[in-house]
Amino acid sequence: MRKITILAASLAIALSSASASFAAAPCRDAKGKFIKCPPAAAPAKPTKCKDAKGKFAKCGTPGAKPVG
Repeated sequence: MRKITILAASLAIALSSASASFAAAPCRDAKGKFIKCPPAAAPAKPTKCKDAKGKFAKCGTPGAKPVG
């Protein structure tokens, strides 16, 4: 029983380390050669708007203009 437990634990460790190495692999082309990874797209910043008095307002309300 003890041998089976040790075997199962070592198998689990081996599989987890193998899957981690595949997940962390850098970019490759169709032939399996390493290539430079394309840059990740930056998340879009939410647009903020201000009214004529300079206070924040919902975009789309009359008189609200986007802030740079």
